[in-house]
Amino acid sequence: MHVAIILYDGFDELDAVAPFEVFQNAGAAGADCEAELVALDDREFVTASHGMRVGVDRVLDPETDRLDLLVVPGGGWNSRADQSAWAEAEKGEIPDAIAALHEAGTTVAGVCTGGMLLARAGILDGRPTVTHGGALSDLRQTAAEVVEARVVDDGDVLTAGGVTSGLDLSLHLVEREFGAEIADAVSTEIEYERRTKPFDG
Repeated sequence: MHVAIILYDGFDELDAVAPFEVFQNAGAAGADCEAELVALDDREFVTASHGMRVGVDRVLDPETDRLDLLVVPGGGWNSRADQSAWAEAEKGEIPDAIAALHEAGTTVAGVCTGGMLLARAGILDGRPTVTHGGALSDLRQTAAEVVEARVVDDGDVLTAGGVTSGLDLSLHLVEREFGAEIADAVSTEIEYERRTKPFDG
């Protein structure tokens, strides 16, 4: 499974790093799984919402890249920060990339307010979904169907609630794609007990 985690200035560190570690640990546990960190522009690093500078593996090309999974972190949506998921939604480039990749067959997963970027891309319309509690009122103003859940699995589109829910989202995907044994091995490695089963309609 080829996983790309898209970064932008102001993303929340844990939204991206937690899934990255889960998927890399899945690969180490025997799954055919590898994660990479990507951006839409050519740069060496991205500055996250709490100041962490994170290196970028490569530039993502939504027109030619064929991914199995795109993970979209949130960050700064509720504060309307100048560098944030909200700012990226206003720019439109990441939502456009999400829509193009999803149309090409990529499964898309939004962590925390990364789900708002999925909503802006139009791929949550009519689907069950969730986001960070502070952004639920914004999500309800879209065509998405808001549900009470920590993780929502709607097949080719998944969303998760607040920051730490990215762990549950990514562990769920590991189990869905590679089985419970691999997911349990990763949970043991990172010493994390999953908190809930996902909503799957």
